[in-house]
Amino acid sequence: MASSSTGALFSSTVVLMCLLCSTTEAKDFLVGGKTDGWKIPFSQSDSLNEWAQVSRFRVGDSLVWKYDEKTDSVLQVSRADYLSCNVSTPITEYNDGNTKVVLKKSGPYFFISGAKGHCAKGQKLIVVVLSSKHIFTSGAPASSPTDGPAVAPTSSAPYSLNSGLMVMMMLGSLVGLVLV
Repeated sequence: MASSSTGALFSSTVVLMCLLCSTTEAKDFLVGGKTDGWKIPFSQSDSLNEWAQVSRFRVGDSLVWKYDEKTDSVLQVSRADYLSCNVSTPITEYNDGNTKVVLKKSGPYFFISGAKGHCAKGQKLIVVVLSSKHIFTSGAPASSPTDGPAVAPTSSAPYSLNSGLMVMMMLGSLVGLVLV
């Protein structure tokens, strides 16, 4: 009897661990959440940084832009160039209309439109990529930078490491009770 109960608990534990681990898969994020997201915002609430604030970006995720390559481009720039809307010295320029950028390291990434005057009108984006140590944490930063846009909160994982460990401890206790 103890053997079949132990087997069922072991199977449940394996399934639970798979669910906890599956929350860390890399994702593609369509910038702005829609195909026409890369544009001059109508208002502050339409800002791409408002969209980024409710998204969680991790190493390995990708940002995807859809835009008219004849009239616009995406420039990855330094923080200083982001703040000043300087289009003359980009880190990387994308102009294919269907741009995908893999986020390879943690930290901030800065993007602006390459179209004349668009950045100054708000067509720009900052995303903060979480380090691997933040994968299972939850919560948002206390505040955003005063001289830049809001940063993305810390995680979209539905379970924190603490709650996952608590479930594992409870299952371990149950296995111990069944075996006694």
